[in-house]
Parts: sequence; C-alpha cells; structure tokens
Amino acid sequence: MPTRDPRVTQYIQRRAPFARPVLRHLRTVIHDGDSRLEEAIKWGMPAFLYHGKIVCGIAGFKAHCALWFWRGKSVVGRKPAEAMGNFGRITSIEELPPPAKIEAFVKKATKLIDGAL
Repeated sequence: MPTRDPRVTQYIQRRAPFARPVLRHLRTVIHDGDSRLEEAIKWGMPAFLYHGKIVCGIAGFKAHCALWFWRGKSVVGRKPAEAMGNFGRITSIEELPPPAKIEAFVKKATKLIDGAL
C-alpha cells in the first residue's frame, strides 16, 4: 500500500479545477509504478521518494501541470525547454504518456537509485 501524505492531498485540492484530475491521475500512476514510494512536499510541491531519495514530482500551476523526474535525462531521455518538468505543459490527462510508460519511468528511476542501472 502506498504511503500517502495528507499534505499532498491538500495540495491537489487547492489547485485549479482543471489540474485536480491530472494530479490525482499522476499520483495514482506513480504509486502503481512502485508501491514502496513515499510522498512528501519538496519546494512546495508533491514529491515521491524511494529510500529517502526523490524519484519524481508533480506540480499544478495556474494554467498547466508538470511531471518531473529527478534524473530526468537518464530516466526519460529528454527535457523540454519550454516548461518545468520532462513533459512540457500538461493541461489534461490526454496529454500525458500512457500509464504504463509513466510506470516504466518510475521503475527505471528506482533502479537508478538502487544502482542497478
């Protein structure tokens, strides 16, 4: 069972209406990628930790959301220049990679932390 931080729930509830379903979806998919992740607030945004190290984070802004991986280039292979995160400005769930792809990124990030990659 994933470790959920009530501060992350509060963060999501305080975001713009368009952002809430995107952030809830990302939260679920990230935990599906590795149920051992813990939640925290880092730099005022939700972060997901593995053995105390940041795997990824999410954020909701006025007009878009972001998903970022701590070792973004090693995990995802790219970082768009136009916005925070590894996937540009996200305004809907449809703009995200498929859940299986995000879960694979989470698994890759935890393997990097373990030193398995």
